[in-house]
Amino acid sequence: MYDFTEQFEALRHKSNINVLGIESSCDETAAAVVCDGRNILSNVILSQVDIHKIFGGVVPEVASRNHTLALPSIADRAIKESGLTLEDIDAVAVTYGAGLVGALIVGVTAAKSLAYAWRKPLIKVNHLEGHIAANFLEHKELTPPFLSVVASGGHTGLIWVEDYCSYYQMGGTTDDAIGEAFDKVARLLGLGYPGGPAIDRLAKEGKPSISFYKTEKHANSEHSLSYSGLKTAVVNYVHNLRQRGEELPIADICASFTHAAVDILVETAIDCATEKGSDKIVLAGGVAANSYLRSKLEYQADKKGIKTLSPSLILCTDNAAMIASRAYYSIINGRDLAGLDLNAVSGLRIGE
Repeated sequence: MYDFTEQFEALRHKSNINVLGIESSCDETAAAVVCDGRNILSNVILSQVDIHKIFGGVVPEVASRNHTLALPSIADRAIKESGLTLEDIDAVAVTYGAGLVGALIVGVTAAKSLAYAWRKPLIKVNHLEGHIAANFLEHKELTPPFLSVVASGGHTGLIWVEDYCSYYQMGGTTDDAIGEAFDKVARLLGLGYPGGPAIDRLAKEGKPSISFYKTEKHANSEHSLSYSGLKTAVVNYVHNLRQRGEELPIADICASFTHAAVDILVETAIDCATEKGSDKIVLAGGVAANSYLRSKLEYQADKKGIKTLSPSLILCTDNAAMIASRAYYSIINGRDLAGLDLNAVSGLRIGE
């Protein structure tokens, strides 16, 4: 019988809680060991970027198969690199949503197997909350409450973090995520996959001189955004130039698109932080690595007396250290203990 409720409750009062985290929500296979939610002892990430490049994007079935092949050795390596023994691991944490359902199932199944075999409590973690927790690893002094801007390939959210386990979505995209828009524009321009870094690099060489459809706040909510119109405007602009046989000013397109996409997100984030009286805005997710987003948010927030924080680039991407960190706060708050019936939830939302 798998019931570690008593063991789980005892962990809340233990010092030096070591959590093995597992992450497989998309195309990174990752495992990490984190102590007390703040100290990374190991952080192993195996990227599948080179595999998916030839397809121009992530192929879910291919991602799932590669997770299956890689996870056992990745988890073993994470423990070895941490310098700990199996006996030192107090719990196993895993991303169970949001993400690609097949990829998530691989990680959840592996975590359940390890927890059962090792007799360790299993902690379920929301991937989006994990991204926010990456900042606890980067900024040891950071404590809630604060506003977080979660920006990635699949998600764009303005999240009020009331406490370590209390999240409220103030706003976000009603259609394309900002990272998804970056990838689609990169594909249109033939920049390959992943598109975000390529656009970021070229945007620095161009001028934001093209007036695309302005990314707007959605009419139904002052904090909701829409990126589909901007994406369509870029598509139409590029198609019109190609039909006329004109050369594409790719660097200027990248710069103009980046400014249009980021400026409204920054404006809305400042509005949300001001509404809540927050003195901190925390970036999270893959798009948090974008140089213009970082600099623009810092500049605008500083004018309002608001401090901005963001993870290092390695912690912006999907990783398991952030999952282990988030799990630690679940443990000390007596939440999110999972059983062997845990399943993947691909459409999991923040705070669920």
